[in-house]
Amino acid sequence: MIERFDTGPRMSEMTIYHGVAYLSGQVPEDTDADIVGQTEQVLQAIDELLRLAPTDKTQILRAEIFLADIADFAGMNEAWDRWMPEGVAPARATVQAALANPDWKIEIVITAAVP
Repeated sequence: MIERFDTGPRMSEMTIYHGVAYLSGQVPEDTDADIVGQTEQVLQAIDELLRLAPTDKTQILRAEIFLADIADFAGMNEAWDRWMPEGVAPARATVQAALANPDWKIEIVITAAVP
């Protein structure tokens, strides 16, 4: 059975199937924040969704990170490195992309195991 969370007319914030949680792209609420602040907001949203699964960031299998400007890579990594516990880093890709809202600096998509 597929579980869906925060389902709207277009998408769900998270779906779970066969012990895997698939999160939709998470974006910041406060678009006035710099890349570190926006990344921290997105990581907090990811934590909250993972708790609903229930799982946590130590179970992340893959992270796909989209930056509006690849020059923000170092700032994003600053927040990411503080958030991710040592020794459990997932497979990860980071690319520059045009995001749906021009005020977003980052969007992160997560896939995680649900033990």
